[in-house]
Amino acid sequence: MKSDFMLAITQLSAEKNLSREVVLGAVESALVSAYRKNNFALNQNVSVKINPSTGEVSVWAQKTVVDKVTDPRQQISLVDARRLDKKASIDDELMVEDTPNNAGRIAAQTAKQVILQRLHDAEHSAIYAEYADKVGDIITGTVRRVDSRQAYIDLGRAEAILAGQDQAPNERYRVGQRLKIYLVEVAETARGPQLIASRAHSGLLRRLFELEVPEIFNGTVEIKSIAREAGARSKVAVAARQSGVDPVGCCVGLRGIRIQNIVNELNGEKIDVISWNEEPGVYITNALSPAHVTEVRINRNEKAAEVVIPDKQLSLAIGKEGQNVRLAVKLTGWKIDIKSQAQAEEERAEYEARRAVQVAQEAEAALARGIEEVEAPEADEEVVEETVELLPVTGPAAEETVGKAGPRPSLRFAEDVLIPPPAKPEPKKKKKKSTRREQAEDGIRLRRQKRDVMLAEDEDEYF
Repeated sequence: MKSDFMLAITQLSAEKNLSREVVLGAVESALVSAYRKNNFALNQNVSVKINPSTGEVSVWAQKTVVDKVTDPRQQISLVDARRLDKKASIDDELMVEDTPNNAGRIAAQTAKQVILQRLHDAEHSAIYAEYADKVGDIITGTVRRVDSRQAYIDLGRAEAILAGQDQAPNERYRVGQRLKIYLVEVAETARGPQLIASRAHSGLLRRLFELEVPEIFNGTVEIKSIAREAGARSKVAVAARQSGVDPVGCCVGLRGIRIQNIVNELNGEKIDVISWNEEPGVYITNALSPAHVTEVRINRNEKAAEVVIPDKQLSLAIGKEGQNVRLAVKLTGWKIDIKSQAQAEEERAEYEARRAVQVAQEAEAALARGIEEVEAPEADEEVVEETVELLPVTGPAAEETVGKAGPRPSLRFAEDVLIPPPAKPEPKKKKKKSTRREQAEDGIRLRRQKRDVMLAEDEDEYF
């Protein structure tokens, strides 16, 4: 009987994947509850010990030493106590072995239920301890069932839940499909540990790179930042910790074999691997690839950047529904404002025009202040109207003008302050080309004049 009991304990521990000590502890706790309910007081201290070698069960109960026993479940006489402990005295508490001869059918049924419950609790604790250390890692499971809201992944000893928001939009799951999932959280519930998994988390992409790229796994290449829109496109910024190592080349692999394995695992999701740089302008330029950047203006206080893109590549830089620039913002952490080159030139021209007007206004204001200073009369003196020449005077009259009008203020007109516009080239004079018709008319006209002269000579001779 005892050997059968220990055989059952061993078989149970193998089925539940629990240690023998854990199963024995669960059985002992269950027997304590059963014996206390039927053979001892409810608040009495009771313990059960099972010999792991023989399977023998012994029940120990705490009893009080008294002269006359009134409740044998909680009291023991002084004579019996002295047999166990020679130093025992009245009102002492002793642990006395009091194993019931027959637990009874009800006790056995209660013990069975409690044993099963204890085993479930022990199993849940073991599962929680196992998967709590795997949070943030990739685990492989099989799709057990799929409904409209979520999918359930069988991991062997446990089951993970793949909720709708954690699924990639471009993926469709089928029962029996082998799947790599990212373990997000392990929560303790009344029904046991609940495992929350994801296929849309950016951590899945990071772990896939660590599996496929040895340089990332051993720390030669570091992943600085990841921006992902699951099922559509992702951007990964990498940097080398060792000189002479190409981080992008390590991630792509020979003929793109490494990055292609990751793309296949994510069912065709596009992945851009860029080089990280501590200079924000260069980093933002790399993040907007494959579009080319003409100019980047950085505002470090507001952590914002204005990027100028060639007109033909503006749509490429923005991406479909703004996807490319949105991922670049997530990747770099900077606010990015994209403008075309034509728009930037137009704004620059407007700025220069406003600046020119501002400079002209400042010059006029300075000019006005200079005139007031020159024309301001001194106190208690007669005001004499004079014309002050503000333009520079050259020649011998210069000293006289300055002497008459007082010191000439160092002022300039707005035309002198502004940058003169470039001189327009004079239009070239077009040479008139004579046509054959004009030449013919000229010839006729010349011949007619010669004929008239000859006729006039003949008339003179005649008269």
